[in-house]
Amino acid sequence: METPLKTRNARKKHRIFLVEDHPITRQGFALLLNREDDLMVCGETETAAKALSGIELSKPDLVVVDIALPGRDGLELIKNIATFHPRLPTLVISTLDESVYAKRAFQAGAKGYAMKQEPVEQLLMSVRQVLAGEVYMSEAMRKDLLLNIVHAPSGNPSTGIDRLSDREVEVFRLIGEGLGTRHIAERLSLSISTIETHRTHIKEKLGLEHAPDMVRHAVEWLHNQNFQH
Repeated sequence: METPLKTRNARKKHRIFLVEDHPITRQGFALLLNREDDLMVCGETETAAKALSGIELSKPDLVVVDIALPGRDGLELIKNIATFHPRLPTLVISTLDESVYAKRAFQAGAKGYAMKQEPVEQLLMSVRQVLAGEVYMSEAMRKDLLLNIVHAPSGNPSTGIDRLSDREVEVFRLIGEGLGTRHIAERLSLSISTIETHRTHIKEKLGLEHAPDMVRHAVEWLHNQNFQH
């Protein structure tokens, strides 16, 4: 039976809900958080579809989300959380390039973006910083945002990957992973015609005439992300 002191200490722990589709990564992060005196995992799931009901039941103080999830991606989930739980902060922890996805995550409503490759101490700091009501991003990302502000041309449209919508970026990433239209549709729970429409828009926005050009461009882009991280 717990003593009153132990009960009081347990109540001081911040409750965290994990949304991560890789079981080993999810379990490892849960172990990392649960060994901290001020943190505990109150729930976890592998898909965005199950996350909202899990959040409703577990009443977390913070949701940690990966971007690349089966079905609806993490960006959509962040937007849903911002809509249905506006006071609940979300922190993205992902392997996907922060120079591409961090800005989109913040626009969706996230309060932090950290890379899985960062040291454990840094990941724990990102969790605590967002729980404290602050915004977390890496020093490299801060510098990149400042440079973009300083050097951004006025009145000119964005170029390259910045032209794509969140869903188009997700489709483009899956093309780079070698998935065809049917498999992308299954992965994202969308119709084949919808994916074909996204592919057409991607080609137009990136100035690519043929499908093989888009595939090559997607593979090179994804390779560059993996190489950098």
